[in-house]
Amino acid sequence: MLDGQDRFWRARAYADIAGLPEERKAKILPFIRAWAESAAPFSGQDVYSGFAQSMALRKATEAATRGFDYVLSPTAPIPAFDAELPSPTNDPEKPFEHIAFTLPYNTSEQPAASINCGYTSRGLPIGLQIAGRRFDDLGVLQVSRAWERMRPAQRVWPFAIA
Repeated sequence: MLDGQDRFWRARAYADIAGLPEERKAKILPFIRAWAESAAPFSGQDVYSGFAQSMALRKATEAATRGFDYVLSPTAPIPAFDAELPSPTNDPEKPFEHIAFTLPYNTSEQPAASINCGYTSRGLPIGLQIAGRRFDDLGVLQVSRAWERMRPAQRVWPFAIA
């Protein structure tokens, strides 16, 4: 499903930039431009099947979480990556591996919050995602606040990273 989303978003970005004058295209981050322009050979079927994955992901996420009031997960499947990179892989062919936990809730319109729950051995923050049922924004905020009250004291920002 993530690959389908990627195809659709690439095609959408390509449509946005394809008609720009070259001087404006030159201002686009090279990673983004390479990612978007890779959609040039996509067929209409490629794009539509990618878009259809949005609905499939929405349905699958709702079904998988139906029995739960809240789902707690990492915000990302990896530690934080260098801020200078456009994605953790810095590879336009693998741009979305870091959003595997957040994308399902964005697509299914279920509210989710990300709050700090600790630190890596290098001192980087680790996000805890708290997701709820559709329209339960207040509940997600209440669970988030409860977590904030239970967790250990946070480091003063900014802090040095080893």
